[in-house]
Amino acid sequence: MGRYTTTAVIQGMDEQRRFASTVISNIPTSAADIYIQTTSIERLDKLANKFYGDSTLWWVIAAANFLGKGTVVIPQNTTLRIPSKNNINTIIDNINLR
Repeated sequence: MGRYTTTAVIQGMDEQRRFASTVISNIPTSAADIYIQTTSIERLDKLANKFYGDSTLWWVIAAANFLGKGTVVIPQNTTLRIPSKNNINTIIDNINLR
């Protein structure tokens, strides 16, 4: 499931439809989260595929680790928190909620 699933579609004065801003809030920690230490260069999309079976969920790992814009490549010797697969639907449902 993509990160824009819950993003509202708005129509501007020019009649053009566009997505509203997507706000990804802080992803709370859970006792079921997994922590890994990379031993080589890794990619967020490959990790998402490994842990969630869906490479499009790379943004969940990025948000959980406060990784900003730029790259999906993670250097070796980096500790990452992988949010529990059981919490993915809750994480997606909470996007754009304030």
